[in-house]
Amino acid sequence: MHVFDLPQAPLQPLNLPWLQKAQVEAAILRLDLIDPLISGNKWFKLRHHLQQASTRKAPGLISLGGNHSNHLHALAAAGKRFGFATAGLLRGHAQETPTVRDLQALGMELHWLGYGGYRARNEPEFWAPWQARYPGWHCIPEGGGGPAGAQGCALIMQQARAQIAALGWSDYDAWWLAAGTGTTLAGLVQAEAGAHAVHGALAVPRDHGVPETVAALAGAPGYQIHDASRGGFGKFDDELLAFVAECELRSGVPLEALYTGKALLALRDQVEAGLFAPGTRLIFVHTGGLQGRRGYL
Repeated sequence: MHVFDLPQAPLQPLNLPWLQKAQVEAAILRLDLIDPLISGNKWFKLRHHLQQASTRKAPGLISLGGNHSNHLHALAAAGKRFGFATAGLLRGHAQETPTVRDLQALGMELHWLGYGGYRARNEPEFWAPWQARYPGWHCIPEGGGGPAGAQGCALIMQQARAQIAALGWSDYDAWWLAAGTGTTLAGLVQAEAGAHAVHGALAVPRDHGVPETVAALAGAPGYQIHDASRGGFGKFDDELLAFVAECELRSGVPLEALYTGKALLALRDQVEAGLFAPGTRLIFVHTGGLQGRRGYL
């Protein structure tokens, strides 16, 4: 096995009352189970970056995120495991969270950018001072986004397809997953090339530029984006938390509210609105990120 090859995520039946009532079959691809630290879709988004850094013999990896960032958490763990130094550029001002403590324990050097400094992350000159400070390091876009991240996420389709026969399915009709940066969504659209529909439940406001990112990365039609932000980035409410708790109880699958939980609630709403005909078979992607639950529990 190549050092950056990906473990297999199990594909499991997802039985919930509102799916059964609508006669919609669903299976959940448990990306949360592929690795205890490099969890979920983050593994896929980082894979090609790790390969590129290894080929170039880069001494370190540097990227951006917030103080509960699943992406930085996975990056710090990958750096420690595969022998790269890591640095994280964080939104806002220094504060201690369970995630931040993990980043430090995993050896990541942290730089707090404030809010204005973080907003400048998409400016053309943003990376120049960091490349000067960390010469030769591999720079990774926020959330592992960009073409390399999408290319890695195309492998998610292969993992699911290898297991559908074990469910007794001959095929499936569509995908449903949370969209934060849109990279995973774009990777699946690329991989499907129109063969199956891909539905992204947008966990952040539309003005974050996700639809534009997906359009640029996917390069193909065959997808829909549904609003699931519930008022903003990182926002949750009592209805969402109660829904997550009920689904966990009924399915036995641990969820987090900010991405997978929002996506599942948006799926319920669309199923109840009749978006999918009886007999539809859906693959729902659990994108991991369970470490982030510590930020709101």
